Amino acid sequence: MKIVFMGTPEYAVGALEALWKAGHDIRAVVTQPDKPKGRGKEVQMSPVKQFAVSHDISVFQPVRIKKPEAVEQLKTYEADVFVVAAFGQILSQEILDMPRFGCINIHASLLPKYRGAAPIQWAIINGEEKTGVTIMQMDAGVDTGDMLFKSEVAIAPEDTYASLQDKLARAGADLIVPALAAVEKGEVKPEHQNASDSSYVGMIDKSMGQIDFARPAAETARLIRGLNPWPSAYTSYKGKKLKIWEVSPCEEQAEGAPGMVKKLDKEAIYINTGEGVLKVTQLQLEGKKRMQVKDFLLGCRMEKGEMLGC
Repeated sequence: MKIVFMGTPEYAVGALEALWKAGHDIRAVVTQPDKPKGRGKEVQMSPVKQFAVSHDISVFQPVRIKKPEAVEQLKTYEADVFVVAAFGQILSQEILDMPRFGCINIHASLLPKYRGAAPIQWAIINGEEKTGVTIMQMDAGVDTGDMLFKSEVAIAPEDTYASLQDKLARAGADLIVPALAAVEKGEVKPEHQNASDSSYVGMIDKSMGQIDFARPAAETARLIRGLNPWPSAYTSYKGKKLKIWEVSPCEEQAEGAPGMVKKLDKEAIYINTGEGVLKVTQLQLEGKKRMQVKDFLLGCRMEKGEMLGC
């Protein structure tokens, strides 16, 4: 098939690679404009653009995909289908109607649950035991189109946003090639979404990462995992920002105020919460590298009874 692929982050690369390996005619990759990143603010290509450039695929980076000149550019590719995976811009009805087979989205949830911008993070934060990918025929709504195919993915107790994203990216890559073959042959039975079963999740904001130790340990652990690696969860220690990277909730009872260090050993720091104890095994003090607790304690004399978040 003649395909225009629309995507931006690492999540989308696996699907693009799968379509390329399957021998489809990738007419162009549409991705977000290059942006400055990191402390040096060096302008970087999106992961999808990096793949396209390394495989000699044409790249189109419109600031706004709905602008007339961008729409006209899309028409020149004469694609059979637009495949979309976390592109980052809303498509107009004119664009949705442009290809012969419309626009097909690889959404990172089991629709109709977790429509919206951050389904992977929220699935972890909310304590879901499973999620998945849905191949969906796009319409004018936000993730409201007919469902074509689904693939379930279990969420492990230790999964972070990064690790679950990798699992879902692989699931989407495995599903999109046979899905397109079925679409082309007319062998798909679209399923309408039940709006009464739907849920919508908004964007993740950096302020969400501030840890409230008055919350239960299990809930706090899910928040930390769901925000790892971005935007990250954090507290403060002796006036400095302290990022918490790896944690697990403990069954033992808290002894003292939430945020107080209950105890320490060579491998972990145990922090009281509003319900239970949080076991921290990897963290990062402001100005320092991310490190395991055993290395952190070599240069920081944290003691039992000290408070975090103050």
